[in-house]
Amino acid sequence: MSSWRPPTIFDSVNYAFEGIIHVLRTQRNMRIHFVVAIAVIVLALTVAVSRIDLIALLISITFVLIAEMINSAIEGAIDVATTSFDPLAKLAKDVAAGAVLIASLNAVAVGYLVFSSKVADRSARLLDRLRDAPAELTIFALVVTIAGVIGTKAVSGRGTPLRGGLPSGHAAIAFAAWIAATYVAGTQHRFLVSSIVLLLALLVAQTRVESGVHSMLEVLLGGMLGALTTLALFQLAG
Repeated sequence: MSSWRPPTIFDSVNYAFEGIIHVLRTQRNMRIHFVVAIAVIVLALTVAVSRIDLIALLISITFVLIAEMINSAIEGAIDVATTSFDPLAKLAKDVAAGAVLIASLNAVAVGYLVFSSKVADRSARLLDRLRDAPAELTIFALVVTIAGVIGTKAVSGRGTPLRGGLPSGHAAIAFAAWIAATYVAGTQHRFLVSSIVLLLALLVAQTRVESGVHSMLEVLLGGMLGALTTLALFQLAG
């Protein structure tokens, strides 16, 4: 006599949690989405968004997480079913990845619409305080950063002038462009321009780490070096 029995509600919930935990353990993108989701929720509670805005954020976050889990499930099923390259299998994976991309872009758009008015005023006040701060403070921070870069470079001895090593030149230029664009942009569009350029700078930094050219520390110090240098120049020029 068979001992098989249909799963109970408790079993089904347990299987669901096992699936969520598995995706979090094995899929880097899922972990990134999960951390960003927590940060967005904390920020929403901190700035006290309206109930309808919070609902929009929760729906968008859920949409992204579900899309990422479905994408992972499709990839796993295809990998089990095929042992060699199949154009249709690749196409299925690409379509699933495209769904995640659409969900993520939608979440970014919703997040911007919800937070732009609340964060823009605070960021403008912060920028004004930075601009009015004594330039000596920024120069001191810049000197400390440069000293850290030189010291780390001397100890590690990694990289060449044009590839690798510390700091990341690409990150320095990208974050310098972010500070410059933020200062140059008009007051009305400053938050939008600053957000777009910051996103591009983060993408540049991420590609340097993903390609294995730089470590996270090298990118971080490069970004600090570029941002502080540009901030000091604008303070001195003002």
